[in-house]
Amino acid sequence: MRIVSLSIIGFFLLCLVAGAQGPPPAKVVLGQVVRENVSTNQSVTGVIYYERVSEISTEVVGLVEAVEVSQGDHVKKGDTLVRLNTEILDREISLAGTRIEQIGLRIKHTEKQFKRLERLYKSSGVSEKVYDDALYTYHDAQKEKQIAADTLEKLLIKKRRSVISAPFAGVVLMKNVDSGAWVQPGKNLVSIGSSNDLFVRAPIAEKFLQYIQLGEKVVVLINGFNKQVEGEILAIDPVADLKTKNIFLKIKIPAMEFVAQNMSANVFVPSSDKRELSVFSRAALVKFKGKDFVYTVKEGKAVILPVHIVAFLGDRVAVDTKYIVPGLPVVVEGNERLRPDQAVVVAGEQN
Repeated sequence: MRIVSLSIIGFFLLCLVAGAQGPPPAKVVLGQVVRENVSTNQSVTGVIYYERVSEISTEVVGLVEAVEVSQGDHVKKGDTLVRLNTEILDREISLAGTRIEQIGLRIKHTEKQFKRLERLYKSSGVSEKVYDDALYTYHDAQKEKQIAADTLEKLLIKKRRSVISAPFAGVVLMKNVDSGAWVQPGKNLVSIGSSNDLFVRAPIAEKFLQYIQLGEKVVVLINGFNKQVEGEILAIDPVADLKTKNIFLKIKIPAMEFVAQNMSANVFVPSSDKRELSVFSRAALVKFKGKDFVYTVKEGKAVILPVHIVAFLGDRVAVDTKYIVPGLPVVVEGNERLRPDQAVVVAGEQN
């Protein structure tokens, strides 16, 4: 019993010693601060929209047999959206085909008759009128077959148009019809937004227009997913807001799933001339009470430093904090659970 008690006491003593020594050394990976000429930027809230939207309608009258998509579905170019019933049309196509075969038989008969009369006409065996009538009948049958063939082609086109397909890859924004509905030409059945034409419309104060360059890459944060993507400023709306005098930027962003039109997005737009700033990996940032900090390493221990961010540069940030100087090592991995003055072991460095 005494041996067990001594063991327990020894265990607690070891725990006390370990607690006095602080947490064990943390393995970290370091990155370097560099100096670059960059513009400061500010965040503005814009709206996501599809630049290219197609209101899909029908060119033929018909009864909707099936609607193959639902609102929010992603479709590829050529995917079937709506099918119209073609039962009556199929009968008309069959009848037109039979009609062509029938005329073909008559052409063979009139051709045979014409050639026989042509030989007789050359030998003065029949009158010119009989010859001309046979020639006319033969040509008339040929024209009639062409008319029937054109009618069949028109019916086949109508059948093809009874299957309404997606003109491009995109997302179904609106579905305005269901099976069993009778539709007329021009009726809007489905609306599709092009996946490859996804934009953000973002307002900026007109004083910042001098720092904007078309084709410039900017950071866009999709707020709904907290997802960061790269956007490109492609155009500026030619009409400013009458009250606020804001200018609207058109920023193209990559195609992505589960994005709804009119969702919000934060865009980091240039707001100054370029100047020298300290730049480092965004992974070095840690948040504490809503403020931004980084860890550096000094004499084998973690040292926490507050920073003032003035620009977001994709996976990097720029700061104007005076003591964040080029060559300063900052912790980019292992900083999540790091504590000030905690001993660290450098496991590697990032370029």
